[in-house]
Amino acid sequence: MSGKVIVIGSGLGGLSAGITLQSKGFDVTIIDENVHTGGKMMPVDENGFHFDFGPNTITMPDIFRRVINDAGGDADRYFRFTKLTKHTKNVFPDGRVLFQSTDPEEMKESLSAFGDGERYEAYLKEVRRLYDLAEKGFFYRVFNSWRDYLSPSLSAHFAKVRPLEKMDHFHRRFFRHADVLKVFNRYATYIGSSPYQCPATFSLIGHLEMNDGVYYTQGGNTGIAKGFSAFFKEHGGVIRSGTKVKKILVEGREAKGILTSSGDEVRGDYVIVNGDYITATKELLDERERPSTPDRKLDAYEPSISAFVILAGLREFQADIHHHQVFFTDDYKEEFDDIFNKKRLPKDPTIYISHSAATDPGVTKGSNLFILVNAPAVNLTEEEAMRYKNKIYDALEQKGIPIRSQLEYEKVMTPDAIKGKFSAYRGALYGIASHTMTEAFLRPSNVSRDVRNLFYAGGTTHPGGGSPMVTISGKNVADFILTRHGKR
Repeated sequence: MSGKVIVIGSGLGGLSAGITLQSKGFDVTIIDENVHTGGKMMPVDENGFHFDFGPNTITMPDIFRRVINDAGGDADRYFRFTKLTKHTKNVFPDGRVLFQSTDPEEMKESLSAFGDGERYEAYLKEVRRLYDLAEKGFFYRVFNSWRDYLSPSLSAHFAKVRPLEKMDHFHRRFFRHADVLKVFNRYATYIGSSPYQCPATFSLIGHLEMNDGVYYTQGGNTGIAKGFSAFFKEHGGVIRSGTKVKKILVEGREAKGILTSSGDEVRGDYVIVNGDYITATKELLDERERPSTPDRKLDAYEPSISAFVILAGLREFQADIHHHQVFFTDDYKEEFDDIFNKKRLPKDPTIYISHSAATDPGVTKGSNLFILVNAPAVNLTEEEAMRYKNKIYDALEQKGIPIRSQLEYEKVMTPDAIKGKFSAYRGALYGIASHTMTEAFLRPSNVSRDVRNLFYAGGTTHPGGGSPMVTISGKNVADFILTRHGKR
């Protein structure tokens, strides 16, 4: 064995790091306070209904395959993906519909109905360029110190990815119709941010959905975490579920292990935190042990979008609800103003529904509606949550979806419930927003600046939020450790 590694958190980043290191001769133990593995990729199975709490949209499937294949396995034995060519049904306030498709001719025809098809090929070309630059210069590296940000290769790529332009302004180069702009501006929410504040760089998400494609994991997207966990354990890795870590043990400014809430010490040569960077740093390290990240600095980060989520199990299958369906608000800009400036639930929210039964009816009985409304990271009273749930139900029933008459199972998760379940910073889904240059491009480092042999993986750190990026972050950390040992 090359050494003992302790991973705090069994999200995709922790599992990715664990698999990579275990396959190279390290002795890896993953510890998680929840009983399931996968972090926010959490299965909910109740009364015959199956829901994927998140993520609902899968892109970059080769990232997940690569974790297992690079470790000497065959990813197809653990999970398989189905491509959704016509992947999202967007419904606007006037009842008009725009389907998003990875078939460019079909998409141009759909956009032409809104007077917006002529610039679509130019759009696809530009978002592909943004993605290629980011992938080559940014994704697959660990920033160990500020000097890494000054490398000539990174600077050359950075200048070409539109870091000073806002996403909404970028999309207006290609589209004119207000409703079409909403469809593409929604990509900002994939990183927990506002399209009117985040850099145009993140428009590269459009390449993933419109060029590369949207996928579904057969049997449910949570099958990715299940497959990672199975492979990890088959190769000698240990997962301790239902165990909360109380403290990272630091001796002589070096991580030496962890202390659980039950008083058990687990010693190790490396500690990897796969969880919310801000929450974990504040709770697991004494402030004197982290002079570069005092509480006041951590508390100054702007939290990303959170969510108001309803899992609604409907008795009968609803054939009219697409796998991914969005009911847009009339005033999209006001919605983000409510969330980020007024810090309140949107008055007229955009409602997203994931209905995986539309693609995979065998995964559940009836219809499994994962209903999500973007929300600020705030606490809600039970009365406020009930009132907002009914507001969402009223809106959906007005659009012809029979919620209350068909409802057989229901679970509501508010931002504060997300905070409690996943130790998320103020309930934020993506840790910190990507509005300023620092938040977008200088995210917290994967390498602790204060404690040797302490690392971070997850959506709050580099390279950012979303299941592929989180998976990459774990692999980046593992590869960094392997390089130190001369094993790459």
